[in-house]
Amino acid sequence: MRRSCAAPALVAVDGRRYPSVMFPGPVVFRCAGMALLLLATSLRGAVLWSDPASRVIHTIPMDIMDGQLKRDDKASDALYFKFRVDPLSDPADEPYYALFQLVESNQMRLGVGNALEAWGYSAAYAAETGPMNKPSSDPGEFNLRSAHPEAGPMGENRPYELPSHNHPRTIVFKVQYIPGADDLVTVWLDPHLTHGWTEENQPANITTKFKANACFDKILLTQGGTGGPKGDGGNGWIFSDMAIATSFNDFVVVRFWQTWWFMSLVASAMLVWVGAAVRIVEKRKFQRQLQRAEQERALERERARIAQDLHDDLGSSLTRLSLLSGLVKADKNNPEQVEAHANKMSQAADQTVRALEEIVWAVRPGSDTLQSLADYIAHFANELSEGTSTRCRFNLPHDLPPLPLPPDLRHNIFLIVKEALTNAFKHAGAREVQVEAGVASDALEIRVRDDGSSFDPASALAGRRNGLGNMRRRADAIGGRLELQSAPGAGTTVKLLVPLPGAGAA
Repeated sequence: MRRSCAAPALVAVDGRRYPSVMFPGPVVFRCAGMALLLLATSLRGAVLWSDPASRVIHTIPMDIMDGQLKRDDKASDALYFKFRVDPLSDPADEPYYALFQLVESNQMRLGVGNALEAWGYSAAYAAETGPMNKPSSDPGEFNLRSAHPEAGPMGENRPYELPSHNHPRTIVFKVQYIPGADDLVTVWLDPHLTHGWTEENQPANITTKFKANACFDKILLTQGGTGGPKGDGGNGWIFSDMAIATSFNDFVVVRFWQTWWFMSLVASAMLVWVGAAVRIVEKRKFQRQLQRAEQERALERERARIAQDLHDDLGSSLTRLSLLSGLVKADKNNPEQVEAHANKMSQAADQTVRALEEIVWAVRPGSDTLQSLADYIAHFANELSEGTSTRCRFNLPHDLPPLPLPPDLRHNIFLIVKEALTNAFKHAGAREVQVEAGVASDALEIRVRDDGSSFDPASALAGRRNGLGNMRRRADAIGGRLELQSAPGAGTTVKLLVPLPGAGAA
């Protein structure tokens, strides 16, 4: 339906002039928190005024600026205006207008919203008439281009949009003031106001340009109608989220995560994270290299130890067997000497078998636990006690912690206990030998007690007994402590304390 009516005339009420169809009354609302930051010489834009509150405008106009911001015909800067509308009036109502109106000396200047005779969202009091508007009936009205055009006959889409309730729209318009001439106006209907959008990259189908006199000394929100039984143009309009600024970018909503400082912070955090990750990777790589090097050194030490054991134990035993076999051949005509040599060969063979058994136990993977060490100590003590009158008693728990023992640690502990058992069985003349073991305070404690002959521990460790000196050196090599107690009539006690790796974690 085409609307046709001339622009409303101005009448004076309470010393002010309003269109006669507005039914003006006293202005009772004033915007709160008005902040006027007039930065005429600043290179950056600024929000000069804003009011996020909602205002229902119906027949009675509202002055929202109270004359605190003005532009006259001498102005040459640019201002940006923004407001959001939700029409309560229906398009089928009687012809009505609803405008964000610039007023100068009580004269209506540029108005944006819905002109009285326009088809849809439009501007009023422009210096030119829109291509879809008829100059004869609605001079100065200009329909706004919309991204939601109305359907026309024969499938034609008209570039304007009819205002309707529950379909709110945001309108932003720019006025480039030209001194002494009509000003340049650009209107964006529902523009993109998110990060990355500017006035230059707004779509063309929401952009409308024309000329108008946009000077003002006050701004009114107006709504009204003509021609119907009531003449009020329906239920009014809701205006909200209003602002005036010197730059389009002041209306663009930038979330904190889209700001340069947040992006810089994230970039810095990523650089720190990458640096830390590289450092951690390099540190772990270096630790793995150290572990491999330590494993290689441990393997070299174990190989050297095995070679030394083979040379010292098996080598000497086999050499002795070779010499004894030669003596047997030389004394083959002397039965007594042959028997003596044969007995010695048997003993040497037993020692060789035992030495080989020790070496095999030391390198066998299943022997690298604390329980395996205790079991082998008991096995060795039983072998020593066979064929003797010495009784061997054990106090070796069967629930020792499942702690792995490095080969060198396990081997040195066994050799210390072996030397203590050998001394007790072969040199002390003991009637009873006790072997005890246990774990306390993250350390392994082993005691070998006998009731045989005593000796002076200080003299023995000073060097007169080479076996005891070796025991002390082996204990120092594994970070342990060796204690000797010997007194006449009380026998001898050898106590070994060795810290266990990983005992605290177990």
